[in-house]
Amino acid sequence: MSSMSGVSGKGAPAEPRRKPKLGWNLLGLLVFAVAGFPVYWMLNTAFKPAKDAIDPDPSLLPTGITFSNFSRATDIADFWGPVGRSLIVSLAVVAIGIVVGTLAALAISRFAFRGRKIVIVGILAVQMVPLVAMIIPVFLLLNDLDQYDRLSGLIITYLTFILPFTVWTLRGFIVNIPKELEEAAMVDGCSRTGAFVRVVFPLLAPGMVATSVYGFIQAWNEYLYALMLLSQKNQTATVWLGNFTTKHGTEYAPMMAGATMMAVPVVALFLLVQRRMAAGLTAGAVKG
Repeated sequence: MSSMSGVSGKGAPAEPRRKPKLGWNLLGLLVFAVAGFPVYWMLNTAFKPAKDAIDPDPSLLPTGITFSNFSRATDIADFWGPVGRSLIVSLAVVAIGIVVGTLAALAISRFAFRGRKIVIVGILAVQMVPLVAMIIPVFLLLNDLDQYDRLSGLIITYLTFILPFTVWTLRGFIVNIPKELEEAAMVDGCSRTGAFVRVVFPLLAPGMVATSVYGFIQAWNEYLYALMLLSQKNQTATVWLGNFTTKHGTEYAPMMAGATMMAVPVVALFLLVQRRMAAGLTAGAVKG
């Protein structure tokens, strides 16, 4: 009897643990529903007839499916031009940001130099400044440098707020990589650059991928600076969505169709990178 009571006593605490787990699962489902509902409504509106999109009593479930909104979206204004410019700007920001950010994060994390703390504080301070507060100084500066209404000027502008985040994020990844791994590689005959390429880089690759995705999404979805610094002939994809609002009203169904088409590159990139991120984590762990 004593052994049986001991077994039941050990097994008793297992049942109450299910309730907290169930509560967290329900909370997770609630957060997912709240975050995913705008995406669902965008898709629902994109595929429903235009007259149903302005119905004062909308239905949560689609009453009909049509693809005419997508052709209407591309007919209202040029679509591929703004998308191509957005891709150029976003990819350029990611490429420049990840190269410069990696070198800067490596210098801050691995080398002791005068003014190092000031640089770190400066990176944090830049991220605290609201982007709206810098729109007029940025406009005047780009105008003086003859970079107004140029994609290169927009790329430089995006780097001012994406690069600090890139440096700060990659610094966190590099700090968590033990210095002893580099020192061991250098003892085995590697140079400092070779140690970084063969040891640090594989472990840092997942962080670089995650940071690149963030930078791409930020540059792709940015609206204010693209609206203020580019004319209509050089507008990006986010500004292109403003063409659906005219003096006659807003065409919501074609607008949601255009937003859906804009979301496709970001979703495709995320799905592609998600698999490579897992592979990078495994490769980094093995090499470490």
